[in-house]
Amino acid sequence: MNADFLHPPERRGSDSSKWGKYAGRDILPLWVADMDFAAPPAVRRALEKRVAHGVFGYGAPGSALIDSTLAYLENTYGWQVQASWLVWLPGLVTGINIAVRSACADAGDAAGVLTGIPVYPPFLAAPKHGAQPLRAAALAQVDGRWTMDFAALEAACLPGTKLLLLCHPHNPVGRCWSRAELMQIADFAARHDLLVCSDEIHCDLILDADKRHLPFAMLDEAAAGRSITLMAPSKTFNIPGLGCAFAVIPDTGLRQRFLRVMQGIVPHVNVLALAACEAAFRDCAQWRQELLCLLRQNRDRLEAAVAALPGLSMAHVEATYLAWIDARALAHGLSLPKDMSPAAYFETRGLGFSDGADFGAPGWVRCNFGCAPELLERALIRLRHAVETPVASA
Repeated sequence: MNADFLHPPERRGSDSSKWGKYAGRDILPLWVADMDFAAPPAVRRALEKRVAHGVFGYGAPGSALIDSTLAYLENTYGWQVQASWLVWLPGLVTGINIAVRSACADAGDAAGVLTGIPVYPPFLAAPKHGAQPLRAAALAQVDGRWTMDFAALEAACLPGTKLLLLCHPHNPVGRCWSRAELMQIADFAARHDLLVCSDEIHCDLILDADKRHLPFAMLDEAAAGRSITLMAPSKTFNIPGLGCAFAVIPDTGLRQRFLRVMQGIVPHVNVLALAACEAAFRDCAQWRQELLCLLRQNRDRLEAAVAALPGLSMAHVEATYLAWIDARALAHGLSLPKDMSPAAYFETRGLGFSDGADFGAPGWVRCNFGCAPELLERALIRLRHAVETPVASA
């Protein structure tokens, strides 16, 4: 195992928002989607070289970055993307918000944005930021596995709805959507004349060996024509603080509308982020494979631990480094006060999870297992104690 994964840098007392949230408190931070591992050595070398240059003026994506990005997409997914389809962004959440505004720009107040819940919180916030109503449809669990509920989607999709926000792979439920499921989504979008903004930031983090990420836009020409695909190296290579993402928009008209909405409000990607992205896509394939091995081990350890605890359950995590844990039965069994969520209770026991309410699902928690195995083991000891020896005054 790569030593960088077993002994990550100390983040306490640094500029880390993940660790700073609980500064001065004995709480292990397992919340925001930010792994504890140092960036790949090739990325760090690229940054050192760029810093040594000494000039940090306005930058733009160069041919080497574009070539490395296109080659990465083709080599990893067999996706032949044209350079003209790329729109560079200072962050993926920016892309979600621009997608909402560009899709609904000419639709008026009756437009609306459709998505499945639970889901990554910016999906729930972006429609509001764009002055659009949110049309939310609950995902379903079938035989312990999360699926799209197309009946719920049909009920939530009104005539004025213009955009479907797709989380693919899904955060927080950890699904890697299959081709058959994606085809159902594409057919649904075609019948309702919906654009599809596909957030694929976790696409390189497929944990199950028998699964492979398929970009939504690769389904067929029709799907590509109604798609905005958002990607970034930030989650895979743990460089979210550098702020570099991109949209892949094959349709010229849709891409031009996206670019118009960006004008005057979206800054350029900074030069260090551009250098890091190029190195990540070009030079870090082996590092990613080693990371996936560690994440699979952590995933398996967490799944086994949760399965052995009363009051908690979780579905198998196919992708991402995030576990979606149902703590509703635990909250009931512990008779927690109505104003105390499971996430708040776990904080009293030294565990900092994300609160499911932020994802549209109160009573659940999200656990980030992108950490050293030693830290995960400490967290699992605390989790067991929280379940088996509750503190009455918590």
